[in-house]
Amino acid sequence: MSNTVLVVDDMEINRDILTEILGEEYRVETAEDGRRALEMIEERQDELAVVLLDLMMPEVDGFAVLEVMQEKGWIERIPVLIISGETSVKAERKCFDYHISDFIRKPFDNALVKKRVRNVVNLFQYQRNLEDKVQEQTKTLREQNELLRLQADRLKKSNTNIIEILGTVVEYRDFESGEHINRVKGYTRILAERLAAEYPEYGLDQEMIDVIVSASALHDVGKIAIPDNILLKPGKLTNEEFACMKTHTTRGGEILQNIRNAWDEEYGKISYQICRHHHEKFDGRGYPDGLAGDDIPIAAQIVSIADVYDALVNERVYKDAFPKEEAFRMITEGECGKFNPKLLECFRIERKAFEELKISYDHKENTEC
Repeated sequence: MSNTVLVVDDMEINRDILTEILGEEYRVETAEDGRRALEMIEERQDELAVVLLDLMMPEVDGFAVLEVMQEKGWIERIPVLIISGETSVKAERKCFDYHISDFIRKPFDNALVKKRVRNVVNLFQYQRNLEDKVQEQTKTLREQNELLRLQADRLKKSNTNIIEILGTVVEYRDFESGEHINRVKGYTRILAERLAAEYPEYGLDQEMIDVIVSASALHDVGKIAIPDNILLKPGKLTNEEFACMKTHTTRGGEILQNIRNAWDEEYGKISYQICRHHHEKFDGRGYPDGLAGDDIPIAAQIVSIADVYDALVNERVYKDAFPKEEAFRMITEGECGKFNPKLLECFRIERKAFEELKISYDHKENTEC
């Protein structure tokens, strides 16, 4: 705790009187003029508990000292008590404009001097302690926030790793799934970002879009539970086989629910919604739950269009690829089931982006071959 008082007065008797009054409680330093006072303040600013400053001094007066203290920010940390016989209101106002703490009038009253100095020193010490605590707490909060950020980054990486592992499992079961997953992620991002821009009521911010795009890789994870003779059948499925194939939505949901404690709750929820509901239709004629309208989670609605478009424009074991123009018409005219009109509008706006993404993957595949 700072315990040094600096008395600044050009009259030696005043310096001696104040030293006598305050000497029992404080270490008292003195300066005979403003210039020397500024030198001492600069040298010992961390030691000073208070400055008692005379106004009327030759050359560098008290106002000049206050001016420098204000410019350098010292007066915010070192309280100043004016010791003066000056009684004009104008002079007092000018002093308070420099944020002094109080006045001590001449001639000095011993008890009053002690009380005013003690009160000011205690008040500033309390403020300093409070500021120190705030700084300490701020530092602690920053460290905690950084720790939380690192934990969030690790959790996000863990979420991504889980999705990639499950996606790879599907790829090994279904030879079409590898690039299909990547293409669906690309279409999903295009559509989600356009939906966010055109229809803010869905509340899709960039973080949510990133989660949806990442989770879209798991839309067909349930196919790992479908027998090979059905999953890889080159021809049309029978009614019984198609009924089995449709269970990839519910089986995928069960798989994701069984690992829900291994990843972030938001990732788990969005992944589950996409996996279970990406075959629902806006008119309620989809599966597995026959949901209609916006009862279908928006993440699943977005991935549904991305999935259907990719299925149409690419060759499958059971069909040839449709031309891009025909795929666009089939989706927008409802031949592939009813979709959200707002999403269809976004799809129309982003038609060129969908087609360019398809071309880029075709070029990539041809290059690799």
